Amino acid sequence: METSASAASDAPITFYRLQACPYCERVARLLNEYDLEYRSRFVEPMHSQRDVVKRVAGVRTVPVVVDENTGVTMAESANIVDYLESTYGEGQTAGGDD
Repeated sequence: METSASAASDAPITFYRLQACPYCERVARLLNEYDLEYRSRFVEPMHSQRDVVKRVAGVRTVPVVVDENTGVTMAESANIVDYLESTYGEGQTAGGDD
């Protein structure tokens, strides 16, 4: 269950994802771990039909995250994980005790 996703349309983060995608699940776990409000947008399974993702991010691959808090649009799960960790993770909340 995605409690963080319940804020729906006013959530600052939009998460474009695919059902049962392990890369998407990795990003979803982190969004939930950081208790971030987000809206899930499930995309077409057929790569060639993912026009909404192409318009937003310039690619048809998922996951893609659009963060209105920072103005960032990002693809590739490893990049998204790094971004979420540096923006919302321990470095952010621990006061930079890096």
